[in-house]
Amino acid sequence: MGRFIQEYLTAGGIDTRGVVTDRTGAVTGLAFTEIKSPTDCSILMYRDNVADLKLEAGEVQEELVASSKALLISGTALAKSPSREAVFQALQYAKKHGTVVVFDLDYRPYTWTSAEETAVYYNLAAEKCDIILGTREEFDMMERFEHNPDHSDRVTASKWFDHSAKIVIIKHGKDGSIAYTKDGAEHRAKTFPAKVVKTFGAGDSYAAGFLHGVMEGWTLERSMEYGSAAACIVISSHSCSDAMPTAAQVDDYIERCNRGEITV
Repeated sequence: MGRFIQEYLTAGGIDTRGVVTDRTGAVTGLAFTEIKSPTDCSILMYRDNVADLKLEAGEVQEELVASSKALLISGTALAKSPSREAVFQALQYAKKHGTVVVFDLDYRPYTWTSAEETAVYYNLAAEKCDIILGTREEFDMMERFEHNPDHSDRVTASKWFDHSAKIVIIKHGKDGSIAYTKDGAEHRAKTFPAKVVKTFGAGDSYAAGFLHGVMEGWTLERSMEYGSAAACIVISSHSCSDAMPTAAQVDDYIERCNRGEITV
């Protein structure tokens, strides 16, 4: 499975210099998905003794982080040691070399021991990040020790502007997303119609599309729209990674939506 994944990445034109092969006997995590209807779909995860959580701090390449436009970290990688320490080592390198740090909260409760442990490490990591993306529910989890009874997005976002954050995006599913910036501005973007087959895969594709726009220097609204369109493409398909669109496919989807060719 590990060799298959590395070959899959290489075939997709992805640089795999940072990929490390585990030699301890750990296994590659597996996910089985079941789709009965757009509202009745589930994921069964096999995450015991998985190789991705075995990444060690000493295996993080400083020169790779230094030469990158951005470092994307995931909440899942914070769930266990030594992966947790590897994330903080990567964060240290990014801050040292001025690499933009993006935190996709990606909260999966089954990988954590307790809600308290989750909140502590999520907050420690978020303090060092320039862009933070997550759902309202994921931010609620982080605010376990905070006072935000109304679940206010602006209250949530403003906390991180006292640290490193420049952009905080809070996602509300089909109701779209809101981006808050350090200058106090609030940015909203239109959403696109989708013939929903399943819901998983939306978060990864949204982040990919949004970050593509940010790296290209687009406005936040255009970047958010791009992320939304990418997510619509993925949730309209039975697969996830194979359904992740190219930039040309996202451009085409947006054009067809604007022409009224895609409706629900």
